[in-house]
Amino acid sequence: MTVLYHHPMSSGSRAIRLALGELGVEPNLALENIWEGREEFLRLNPAGSLPVLVEDDQQPVVGATVIGEYLDETHGVMKPDRRLTPEGTMARAEMRRLVDWALTKLEDEVTRYLVQERVTKRQMPASAGGGAPDSSALRFARGNLKYHIQYLGYLASTRKWMAGDHMTFADLAIAGALSVLDYMGEVEWSENEPLKDWYARMKSRPSFRPLLAERLRGLPPVSHYVDLDF
Repeated sequence: MTVLYHHPMSSGSRAIRLALGELGVEPNLALENIWEGREEFLRLNPAGSLPVLVEDDQQPVVGATVIGEYLDETHGVMKPDRRLTPEGTMARAEMRRLVDWALTKLEDEVTRYLVQERVTKRQMPASAGGGAPDSSALRFARGNLKYHIQYLGYLASTRKWMAGDHMTFADLAIAGALSVLDYMGEVEWSENEPLKDWYARMKSRPSFRPLLAERLRGLPPVSHYVDLDF
């Protein structure tokens, strides 16, 4: 049995759900609100971060980057036509660079602020830090997002896939991160057609369907979120 501890607005969680879908693995999803600090979850991952993967009661695999490579080395090796890590040292280095861009740089400069202010604070009790969004944090994140969209659009305009000629975990990590932002209507797709076209290809893949069908209570997605052609 494969269990993925996740949150629907976690970029890393979404990236791993896409990877599992691409590899044909159907996990049991365990929703984790990390601000609750559940003792049982902290025993799995003392860092209290998401995502966490547990297969057949083995040792937990922690973190999207680590899980992505673990899945490729275990499930992907048996399905060579579905592998998410490219051959070649430099190709793998470029893939890992872009995974880090999506799940660390974009997360630290944009995503975590928008999710915290627009989603998490609405779900948290006031005693845990919930409440009204901080407008300065929103302005900071939205300003940074413009730079990220410009760079990712450049990659989409010069390459077939984000890291090169083949789809890799980099595409899933970037698509997972952008899907969080797109759910909230934070991406101005009309300002970057190459990135929009790439994202349309990504969300047309079967692995994306569970993400598009998911809804947060009290916060529906923008109208174009499920539209494969925008």
